[in-house]
Amino acid sequence: MSKYASMQVTKRDGRTEPINLDKIHRVLDWATLGLSNVSVSQVELSSHIQFYDGIRTDVIHETIIKSAADLISEATPDYQYVAARLAIFHLRKIAFGQFEPPSLYAHVQRLTALGKYDAHLLQDYTPAEFEQLNGVLDHGRDLLFSYAAVKQLEGKYLVQNRVTKQVDESPQFLYLLVAMCLFAKYTGQTRLDLIKRFYDAVSTFKISLPTPIMAGVRTPTRQFSSCVLIECDDSLASINATTSAIVNYVSQRAGIGINAGRIRALGSAIRGGEAQHTGCLPFYKLFQAAVKSCSQGGVRGGAATLFYPLWHLEVESLLVLKNNRGVEENRVRHLDYGVQINRLLYQRLIHSASITLFSPHEVPGLYDAFFADQAQFEALYVQYEAQPDLRKKCMPAVELFSLLMQERAGTGRIYIQNVDHCNTHSPFDPSVAPIRQSNLCMEIALPTTPLNALDDTQGEIALCTLSAFNLGALQSLDELEDLAELVVRALDALLDYQHYPVPAARRATDLRRALGVGVINYAYFLAKHGCDYSSGSALPLTHRTFEAIQYYLLKASSTLAEELGPCGAFHQTTYAQGVLPIDTYKKELDQLCSEPLALDWEALRVQIQHTGLRNATLTALMPSETSSQIANATNGIEPPRGLVSVKQSKDGVLRQVVPEIERLGAQYELLWNMPNNAGYLNLVGVMQKFVDQSISANTNYDPARFEGGRVPMKQLLKDLLQAYKLGIKTLYYHNTRDGASDGGVEATDDGCASGACKI
Repeated sequence: MSKYASMQVTKRDGRTEPINLDKIHRVLDWATLGLSNVSVSQVELSSHIQFYDGIRTDVIHETIIKSAADLISEATPDYQYVAARLAIFHLRKIAFGQFEPPSLYAHVQRLTALGKYDAHLLQDYTPAEFEQLNGVLDHGRDLLFSYAAVKQLEGKYLVQNRVTKQVDESPQFLYLLVAMCLFAKYTGQTRLDLIKRFYDAVSTFKISLPTPIMAGVRTPTRQFSSCVLIECDDSLASINATTSAIVNYVSQRAGIGINAGRIRALGSAIRGGEAQHTGCLPFYKLFQAAVKSCSQGGVRGGAATLFYPLWHLEVESLLVLKNNRGVEENRVRHLDYGVQINRLLYQRLIHSASITLFSPHEVPGLYDAFFADQAQFEALYVQYEAQPDLRKKCMPAVELFSLLMQERAGTGRIYIQNVDHCNTHSPFDPSVAPIRQSNLCMEIALPTTPLNALDDTQGEIALCTLSAFNLGALQSLDELEDLAELVVRALDALLDYQHYPVPAARRATDLRRALGVGVINYAYFLAKHGCDYSSGSALPLTHRTFEAIQYYLLKASSTLAEELGPCGAFHQTTYAQGVLPIDTYKKELDQLCSEPLALDWEALRVQIQHTGLRNATLTALMPSETSSQIANATNGIEPPRGLVSVKQSKDGVLRQVVPEIERLGAQYELLWNMPNNAGYLNLVGVMQKFVDQSISANTNYDPARFEGGRVPMKQLLKDLLQAYKLGIKTLYYHNTRDGASDGGVEATDDGCASGACKI
């Protein structure tokens, strides 16, 4: 101690004082209290702090935090909580100048004066209500976070100056203020009760909120829909309007889905042959520039998935747009792509037949029928194939599908949309409200209508507002009933609370009031129940769970419709016809999982027909990559890559430990221990039976499992067809295990194993 007796430290406010090593020890003692296999001395030894005269206290603290974080491992997982507690201590010192947070009212007054909170909070709530809600706050819940969660909160969600990194709030304020904003339209004790219930659910991680809500609700920025779907028509006016809409929504933290499938092919006649069309690429580049024009306030970068049909005349050029080969002139690498397929195209593959490519504008009715009416599409397609004077190109189906799957494997980000499943197993009547695209992450399936101008009041930009249930936090599926009521009320209220920078989005929201509630922590949920992905042991549990999720969400929306009225276009839903998801799923699933329905769907059918639904959609299974980290949960429905996952963030490497690693570590089935995709896809098929939108489902390949270290094309096509056979609507990422050869695929001309291909 004598060595440092005369040494001074510089405080956060610039004052200096003698160094107090006892204070450092006390903070470390507090951070390690009650945790297993952690040591104050180990943190100190690992920190290698080089004390010097005038050292800043924040430098000391940050060094100790990093030291604790570096000790996180399978053997010593509780260092994630040591590091988290130290980080929370540091964060509060930055935000409040002390560890103890201020009162709720004082905090909101200060941040409203700074322009960081929405002024309505002080207008809608009285000082007495603030005082009552201050008693609801439990700042001790800040200590439930893992280190990865605290760093994500710091980096993306807490209100702050993103230039100076000055954080201005702590997590419990975030959770309570979100609840206060969402339920502001309610009154009296009902409002206060809803706020408390919702706050308790989100702050104990039973309900997970997405990035736009966590980062935006309570601030003056009022756009919180995670997913925006914009459809483009085959005209310059529509292309310009689409571009403007993209910029508007990218700037407000939304991920974008762009349907550009109507745009005519290269060489098409314009104005009666006065000019030749430049094709899709220049307009895709325009959309790419719009997507990348805004940084989304440092929360996340702009991103979009662009959709087109597999039968588009330019498809051979479109499929390679992300490919690293080629030159900038014929590549558009900073978009992702959704390739649209239906039954007829799959049948051409299975029967070793050919696929004919067309420019959409030269085959009247074909593009619309592709989504709305499969029988009509097939009739028109065959008719146009037979027309000798029509511009087209014919190529072997296996060649086209092989190119698709080769590019999907090579880039990882060529996605699949089965457009017939999206329309036949859908909450919407495809004859009046067809699904023509998905979104950035392939879990949304909503009707859209092309824009012809940015102020177009007849266009329809589909928005979906997301949330998720934390399956790992449930003690019983019965809890879902109360949680469903809370989340539907909250997200539906958000639709009226937020702003709509484009009229077409306001129109779509009034018509559909679309919600997408998903799940996180599915891998932990399986481990807790002694199930895995590959053996089939999880099929009955998954069936019961997703049945309960959809059932209780529908029930909650029907109850809310009785109170507030149904969505404007309820008559365009299949629910209005008395049709439920249990009526339209692929019956092949019954051979896979014979679990009976556990809930009273017939009573629900009657209730919905009587009251309608407040929300045309209720479920969508999203990736939840960042939001799951906040709850220290496993991603969405995905198996973890390791018991300790190393995740890269802008703050550096974050180690995240699977829940209950010490008790359940051996029970988790890790991603690269799965023998193949079959078991996972079977589970996704069972989920899709109930999920009314779609699922961000991935396919994963370890080349080392295959001869020569290369994944055969035959296997890729087999998995693609299995997904289709099970009624899966979309496929998201194609993941190839790192470090295994080049992850390439072998092209083949022999189709695929006939037994797997019957659809």
